[in-house]
Amino acid sequence: ISMVVLPALLVGTVLTCVIILGYYFILAAQRNGPPVMAGLPVIGCLLDFARGPLEVVKKGYKQHGECFTVMVLGQRLTFLIGPGPQDAFFRATDAQARQREVYKFTVPVFGKDVVYDCEPEVTAQQLRFMSPGLSSVRLKSYVGWFVKETEDYVEKWGDAGVVDLRNALSELTILTASRCLLGKEIREEMFDRVSSLYHDLDEGMLPISFFFPNLPIKKHRIRNAARDEMQGLFTKVLVKRRAEGATSEKYQDLLQTLMEAHYKDGRHLSDHEICGMLLAALFAGQHTSSITSTWTGLLMVNEGPRFLEQVLEEQRRVLTESEGQLNFDSLQKMDLLHRCVKEALRMYPPLILLMRKIFKEITYKEITVRPGDIALVSPAFAHRLPGVFKDPNTFDPSRFAPPREEDRAAPFSFIGFGGGRHGCMGENFAYLQIKSIWTVLLNNFEFELLGPVPPPNYDALVVGPDQQNGRCMIRYKRRSTGFLKQQQQLSPPCPSSPLIVWWGGCG
Repeated sequence: ISMVVLPALLVGTVLTCVIILGYYFILAAQRNGPPVMAGLPVIGCLLDFARGPLEVVKKGYKQHGECFTVMVLGQRLTFLIGPGPQDAFFRATDAQARQREVYKFTVPVFGKDVVYDCEPEVTAQQLRFMSPGLSSVRLKSYVGWFVKETEDYVEKWGDAGVVDLRNALSELTILTASRCLLGKEIREEMFDRVSSLYHDLDEGMLPISFFFPNLPIKKHRIRNAARDEMQGLFTKVLVKRRAEGATSEKYQDLLQTLMEAHYKDGRHLSDHEICGMLLAALFAGQHTSSITSTWTGLLMVNEGPRFLEQVLEEQRRVLTESEGQLNFDSLQKMDLLHRCVKEALRMYPPLILLMRKIFKEITYKEITVRPGDIALVSPAFAHRLPGVFKDPNTFDPSRFAPPREEDRAAPFSFIGFGGGRHGCMGENFAYLQIKSIWTVLLNNFEFELLGPVPPPNYDALVVGPDQQNGRCMIRYKRRSTGFLKQQQQLSPPCPSSPLIVWWGGCG
């Protein structure tokens, strides 16, 4: 019997492999579709993708050029790399390409029935609740808060010392975001715990989370526990405010706005929805800003005293004209500092992939990206293309200055803030926040790196500098004199238009 069964098993195994391989390549191959990277049957390039998406992009670009497809568990991931293909990606209509389906990995953090876990019409209502207030008039009122929070934060540093820049700027940007978004109680009474929980939530968003957001791994378990505790903290504030009959006249923040908001059918938001939307707003307004402000500082300080003197000279000139007042108008005149922030974002964009689910085909040249594909662009890779940016691995803010303006040679060359109909609404806010922070820091301190600029940490879904072995440590020494005057009395934020920065989910 064994002599009969064994050949049958061998034949069955071979046929099964043929069927699986046939199915795989039929699914992968499409007429006029991009070339497909080789991968294992069924799982495709899952293992490579889990080890690091950027390495997959590098390999695919080297083998196939600006458009290629990667198979992962039967799903086609089609990459569009470079200004031309990115133009097709960002100009696609919502009928052709949608965000909701590819950002489901955010649900364990933001919660169910919030943002990317809603039908489009509900999501639209939720975004209207958050009323992005990004006009110049509203932005002007926030510069004072940025300055005050930064000055108060660095007051505890003393005259000299060493600090982990990544940690410091993460705390500082949470302070500014909390002041504008989460409310007085959370900012003044619960900040330390909220900051710690936020870190756990952020660490729980990994590349593998994109495919398996509920995979039972340690960081996901910590993430889930942090989400539950954060819900409890916010709920305490909600209960307290309801008990006292709070209104937006007293509490001029997003939390109160959400408490008073209601859907078209008259239903008010649940505590769970309010918590989720606050977390979404906090992520959008904080975690990418903290990363970019860190890279900006590391790269500027790494250039040495001669370069920093140019930045300081610009600040002296501008602030002399404004009589020492750091405000919206003076920040707008700091072109070199602006280009430093932009160059840091070019070299180290926090979001290495931006995604869409394709529902109606989009085309680039002779290549067609068909319904069912997930289309992706990679700012981290595209920003390092030597055909787009000269010496792309060199920190060179002047590349954005006239007459070079390398980012304007072709549309969508620079995609640090996404682009098209879903471009980041908080771009101006982000520049103002980071420029405010670094103007105050440079006004107060001299800085020196303790080592080379650290490499990016690609283990996280939102990529910042690697902090292992003290790589983000920076030495500071307080200056004897500065050129900023004491800021004027601050006005509270506008109650009707809480500021939301949808940077973390842009693209």
